[in-house]
Amino acid sequence: MTGGFKAGTPLGDQTLAQLWDCTRRQGDMPGFAKAITAILSAMRGEDDQEFNMTRTVLSDPVLTQKVLRLANSGMYSAFGQHVSTVSKAVLVLGTETIGHLALGLKLIEELATTSSDATIAHIEMEKAVLAGIVAQQIAYTAESPHGEAAVVCSMLHTLGRMMMTFYMPERWTDLQRLAEQDGRGVDDVAPEVLGLSMEEIGHAAALHWGLPASLIKGMRKLAPTAEGAEVSASDWIAGLSTMSAMCAESLWHDDPAGDDAVARLTESYAAMLGVAPANLMHAIEQAKVVAANDLTIAPLSRPAERRAKALAKTRQRAAGNKILLSGLADMRDMLDTASPGQMVQIALETVYKGLDFSRAVAFVRNRKEGHYAAKISFGEGTRNLLAAMTFDDAYEPNVFHAALNSDRVIFIENARDAKFAAKLPLWWKSSLAEARSFVILPLSANGQPAGFLYGDWDESFPPIQLSQTEFSLLNDLRTLVVRAVERRHAQEVVGGRV
Repeated sequence: MTGGFKAGTPLGDQTLAQLWDCTRRQGDMPGFAKAITAILSAMRGEDDQEFNMTRTVLSDPVLTQKVLRLANSGMYSAFGQHVSTVSKAVLVLGTETIGHLALGLKLIEELATTSSDATIAHIEMEKAVLAGIVAQQIAYTAESPHGEAAVVCSMLHTLGRMMMTFYMPERWTDLQRLAEQDGRGVDDVAPEVLGLSMEEIGHAAALHWGLPASLIKGMRKLAPTAEGAEVSASDWIAGLSTMSAMCAESLWHDDPAGDDAVARLTESYAAMLGVAPANLMHAIEQAKVVAANDLTIAPLSRPAERRAKALAKTRQRAAGNKILLSGLADMRDMLDTASPGQMVQIALETVYKGLDFSRAVAFVRNRKEGHYAAKISFGEGTRNLLAAMTFDDAYEPNVFHAALNSDRVIFIENARDAKFAAKLPLWWKSSLAEARSFVILPLSANGQPAGFLYGDWDESFPPIQLSQTEFSLLNDLRTLVVRAVERRHAQEVVGGRV
């Protein structure tokens, strides 16, 4: 299956025949064909195309979240609407825009996960992702209505190289060897060795997948036009995809030579794209920031430094769990002799140190007065806030009463989410609102809430997710505190009888 593409030379036709044979034996790039078919079918849909697009996006939970996040980003803020459902995203932005958006995001996801190691295929795929990121930032700067199409075309601009490195790595190695011997680039020697150019291989693959003609036209290599020349929408997309792919190649190693090449590209393509060179450079700098977080093996993303940080974080969590285990051991040793207040203090100090909280506070319920009040705290400035941290024990629909009623540890990852604001009480907003994430450990004795432990992290702490091990340790810790409370209560009952 050549998708209707003819190489024009016997050697080129032979190369394509070998390529399609490899795709049949290995299977299309994971998820590519299926995702593209579903998204394009929804874009071409009939009367119910909006529903089809919504259903297609919703079938992939990861894609759903990415579409919603991007639909609410600054790129689309001009719409002035908060988008919380895919249906609304399709209604506000249009089926075609969401289709391109979904296609681009899906390609980024698939390209980034196709290879788990630093293979030549993975390198080419990350360069394609980088090209898409560059195109996205430039299209946003240019306020172009063709942004999503340009992102897809930029990622697919080097599709020929991706196909060769993924399916025919031995032939790619031969190309590289010959290019090095002759002092030329791989793209320059490809027609001699393969019988067709890398651009033609990409074109053939795009036809093979059934991509629309408009996207295939945008994938072509296009030199910058002269200043003042009229630029069609198709040429603008092709020009941006060409520049973005070349920028990705230059940015890959994050070195001075690459920076110089990017500066030259911005000067060359500025007039064609309708964006001043300085603004193009700013957009590319923004793209580098995004890429440093999204890519995994590019020198630009500093993978060694990232691995070191991940390892340090893992070690930090392991050290924190040791603190939790040590505190639990101390509490078990003291269970029969310590007062409930002493157990609460040990527990609070243990979670404060073990989870590296910014602040930790113990709240105790006063049944007679009908309120909860903060009694013990750790963390800078918390002592001055104790008087303000008091609230009635009568039920209110907020996260603290929910935790106390359910008697379950609750972890809030993003306390600043606008949708979560209604679940936060006024006393928290006036005293602890600097928190980004927090944990509530309810303490229920004899089936009744007796208080809770609270701990939070502010912006200075990296985003966190609690592990099952940590949840288990926290539950063990609060069980020991509750035991001490119940033991004291039983002693008071016996003493009252005497």
